[in-house]
Amino acid sequence: LTFLPSLPENKILVAQSPLLTVANKTATLVCNYTYNGTGKEFRASLHKGTDSAVEVCFISWNTTTISSTSKNEFSCRGAHVKDKVIFNLWNMSASQTDIYFCKIEAMYPPPYVCNEKSNGTVIHVQETPIQTREPQSAIPLWIMATVIGVLAFYSMLITAVFINYWQRSKKNMYHQSDYMNMTPRHPPYQKNKGYPSYAPTRDYTAYRS
Repeated sequence: LTFLPSLPENKILVAQSPLLTVANKTATLVCNYTYNGTGKEFRASLHKGTDSAVEVCFISWNTTTISSTSKNEFSCRGAHVKDKVIFNLWNMSASQTDIYFCKIEAMYPPPYVCNEKSNGTVIHVQETPIQTREPQSAIPLWIMATVIGVLAFYSMLITAVFINYWQRSKKNMYHQSDYMNMTPRHPPYQKNKGYPSYAPTRDYTAYRS
């Protein structure tokens, strides 16, 4: 809480928090004030810069009505609540980081009264990180998964067929290497009994034990 000292008659004193950090582009600046005069119509404004050269927005009120206006490139709206003025700012950018001052004026009836310059509030607007979106694939994920699955299946099938063919070829080569000479032979004493002339003489002595 901000405590304000007692004032002599017809004076305005303003107190502000020294620092306000903005992370979501939205700021709420509260200007607490004390006034013990007889004014009926008031004007409160928010100013930017050490010399208060830029008026951001203002609010005016009397006993029955309230109006608020935003100026320049700012999105701002003021509200009056009892002994304080609340300025709400939105869509703020990092370039708007600066010191801001509240100014409160008693406009009517005379005499005109304005607060002395307060210490101000430094509003620090943080940069909003830029979120980069990963480029989405033009082909849906389920289609890619299906294509990969089909290719894997056909790859396994072709491999199995190749292995089967290779095993069959190897078996045929093995049988061909075990070929036995089946040319008929005739005994030496039966050369003229119908055996072809090309048939060699069978040697039976090789089978005797």
